[in-house]
Amino acid sequence: MGQIRAPPRVGTVNFVTNLTELHSVRLLYLSPLILSALCKMYICFSVLAGLAVLCFFYISKIKPFYSILDCFLDAVKRHPKKIFVHFEGRSYTYGEVDKQSNKVARALQAEARLKEGDTVALFLANEPSFIWTWLGLAKLGCPAALLNFNIRSKSLLHCFSCCGAKVIIASSELQDAVEEVLPTLREQGISVYLMSDSCSVQGITALSDKISKASDQPLSRDLRANIHIRSTALYIYTSGTTGLPKAAIVTHERVWAASFLQSISGVTAEDIFYINLPLYHSAGFLIGMTGAIERGITIVLKRKFSASQFWDDCRKYDITVMQYIGETLRYLCNTPKKDDEKNHKVRIAIGNGVRTDVWSEFLHRFGDIKVRELYAATEGNIGFVNYTSKIGAVGRVNFVHRFFFPYTLIKFDIEKEEPVRDSQGLCIEAAVGETGLLVGRVTKRSPFVGYAGNKEQTEKKRLRDVLKKGDLYFNTGDLLQFDKDNFVYFQDRVGDTFRWKGENVATSEVADILTMVHCILEANVYGVKVEGHEGRVGMAALTLEEGQKFDCSATYTQVVNYLPAYARPRFIRIQPCLEMTGTFKMKKVKLVEEGFNPAHIKDPLYFLDPEKKTYVPLTEEIYRAIVSKEVKL
Repeated sequence: MGQIRAPPRVGTVNFVTNLTELHSVRLLYLSPLILSALCKMYICFSVLAGLAVLCFFYISKIKPFYSILDCFLDAVKRHPKKIFVHFEGRSYTYGEVDKQSNKVARALQAEARLKEGDTVALFLANEPSFIWTWLGLAKLGCPAALLNFNIRSKSLLHCFSCCGAKVIIASSELQDAVEEVLPTLREQGISVYLMSDSCSVQGITALSDKISKASDQPLSRDLRANIHIRSTALYIYTSGTTGLPKAAIVTHERVWAASFLQSISGVTAEDIFYINLPLYHSAGFLIGMTGAIERGITIVLKRKFSASQFWDDCRKYDITVMQYIGETLRYLCNTPKKDDEKNHKVRIAIGNGVRTDVWSEFLHRFGDIKVRELYAATEGNIGFVNYTSKIGAVGRVNFVHRFFFPYTLIKFDIEKEEPVRDSQGLCIEAAVGETGLLVGRVTKRSPFVGYAGNKEQTEKKRLRDVLKKGDLYFNTGDLLQFDKDNFVYFQDRVGDTFRWKGENVATSEVADILTMVHCILEANVYGVKVEGHEGRVGMAALTLEEGQKFDCSATYTQVVNYLPAYARPRFIRIQPCLEMTGTFKMKKVKLVEEGFNPAHIKDPLYFLDPEKKTYVPLTEEIYRAIVSKEVKL
């Protein structure tokens, strides 16, 4: 068996990408000497950026294949006594996690007869056993399907069946959820294991006692001898904002690509990384956990995000790098102000989905933290990282990045929900400053693998004949914009942007305006169908600040002053809380389906009345008048 060579370290990526900020230097005001030097530096570092990308491709050429597991094993050899995971007052070193994963692998090998290529579904909470169970499976060459621990019944069975697993491992606290679907699992011949020392339920086997008795000796690499860069490593499920989750196929190549994001963001081997996002999602698992393995650092693992405990945890563990997603930064900004808010060591925040106003408020309150806002999709083949301090941007166009991973923005018809094509049937590229659909060309370097067990949804993401006949692109389903300085801005999801009165309405922009009203805590904006009208009219589901009532007049004044007539929400729905996915993204599908009929909705509803210049309670009488067109929208 050949010796495994570790790939070259890619720490240089950080300063390479940071120095591409030379785009923004006002060259006109520099002397010819400085200008020449800067140009040479830009060319030099662009070349180095290309070399850094090539480091990634170098990994795929190493024989035998060098996986993120091999990277972990190298870290174990380098510093076996270094703490890998802090969790609820306990600490686990790299060496201890390695040995525990050996025990898991041997127990599953003996009990479940697992072999290379067998998929195992993990239905586990955010706890260290998630990490060493996955590592144990990786040592056996088994892909893991990461199930959302919040799903139940139909969704649980759907997610399980997608990946073709014949084994499921569940946390003891999730036993009730497993028992709910156990008859179906038994009918399908599925082996069910529980992380418990004992279980009296027929059809569920306790696993913890077997693990504790198993040997912790290393396993032979021959058990995963056929694993390569394009082998399936994981199945990670989309958030389900638009229906049942889809199982994105994550290859070892994609695991490596995601793990480099910490390096690109400036994380070093001395940092301490805080993971309070779910490990079943790509942010927590890939960017957080495998990124930590690539860096060889310590992580602090939390069962779930807690705004009230966040900064206390940061101070307790000397955390230097944090993660965020969706609404979590806003939750931190909504906590009561304290005198010691800037008393921490956090220097980098990595994540996506933060609004511009929240970003600014976060920096103002909590200090000079480098926010590395990124854009990516679990199944996608294109992504960006904002390596500058430009608030609001998700990245920057860089010619080296674009050369290796070709992409473009194309014009998109919001009403028809399809790309605009010319007389030759080709797509039309969006101009600078124009919102367009982001598409990434499918190549050997940037493949799109698709979704497990769902050919229909996989095909929907493939876009053909984009810039020339016969080409193939991945349709991100996201609307972005490039400005004149090459900064990249996320605008909206295709399904979230709606068309009314012949105009496109971006829900995120409307939500930003609404949350500026003193009484409004959260806003989920969407479009609803009205019989006899083209397009969809704006509606917003709101939650209110504690102790506040909905201020009809103030909200009316806000939307009239800051939004054009076509973008103003004509209907308001007050809810006790907004339904979120496990990764803090707002769900809209059910709200859209329920519409604005007060006879079917128990929540308080309001209607924007332009004659009274305020929002008024939406009665059944007003509803009938709208449907019969007595009231014009």
